[in-house]
Amino acid sequence: MTVRTLIVDDEPLARDCVRLALAGEDVTVVGECGDGDGAVAAIRRLAPDLVFLDVQMPGLDGFDVVARVGPARMPPVVFVTAYDEHALRAFQVHALDYVLKPFDDERLRQALAHARRFVDLDGATLARRLAALLAEHPGEPGAPRHFVTRFTVKRDDRIQFVPAAEVDWFEAAGNRVVLHVGEHTFAIRATLRSVLEGLDPASFARIHRSTIVNVDRIREVQPWFGGDYVAILRDGRKLRVSRNYRDDLLRPTR
Repeated sequence: MTVRTLIVDDEPLARDCVRLALAGEDVTVVGECGDGDGAVAAIRRLAPDLVFLDVQMPGLDGFDVVARVGPARMPPVVFVTAYDEHALRAFQVHALDYVLKPFDDERLRQALAHARRFVDLDGATLARRLAALLAEHPGEPGAPRHFVTRFTVKRDDRIQFVPAAEVDWFEAAGNRVVLHVGEHTFAIRATLRSVLEGLDPASFARIHRSTIVNVDRIREVQPWFGGDYVAILRDGRKLRVSRNYRDDLLRPTR
C-alpha cells in the first residue's frame, strides 16, 4: 500500500532530508509544511495516511499541531525530534514512533516500516495514545531539557557511537553535517540547526553559519578582519568566528 505522507519541519533542508530518505519507498509525499499552522491546515485538507512531524518549531510546535487537529482526527505520526533518549520515554510508553535528530536514512526507513503497522491501527486506540502523550507533553515550559549525548554514525559497514563531548567541531556540508573528531570525520544526514538544537549550549556554540565548535576545544580567540574573530583549537586548527555569532561565543556566562 502506498502511504500518503505529509512532511512538517520548519527547516527546508530538514524536509529535504526526510524526502530523500523516503525516496524509493512505497510512499507518496502529498505535501510539505514549514510551520504548525500550515501543518494543521494541510492535515485537514489532505487527510494524509502518515505525518512526519517536527516537535520543535516556532509558533505551534508538534504537540500543538496534534492538539489543534485533535487526537481523534490526527493521522498516525512519526515525531522528528532533537530530544535525547531520556526525554523520549513518553513516545515509547504510548507506542508512538519517533526519529531522533540528527538521523540517518536507515533509521527513517525503520520508522516508516513501523508506521505502516499503525497506519491501519484502530482510530480510537491511536486517539487514546495521542491524548495520553499530550497529557504528559514533554516539551511544555518548565520541563527539564535533555541534550544529545551521542551520535550514531556509519563507518564502512559498521555502526558506531560517537559521544558528543568527543566532537571537536561540526561543519555543514550540503544536506549533511560532518563531525570532526580528532583525525577522523563522520557525516550524518542533518542540518546544522537541528544538530545545534540538541547540543548543550554550555559546551557548544555556533560560530559561523556553517560551523559549531566544542568550546572546550578552544585554546584562544583572536581578533581578525572586519569584526570577525578566529578561534584557535588546541590542535592548532583555526576556525573563523563570524561577527554575527561572536557575542554568543564570548559571553561571560558560558
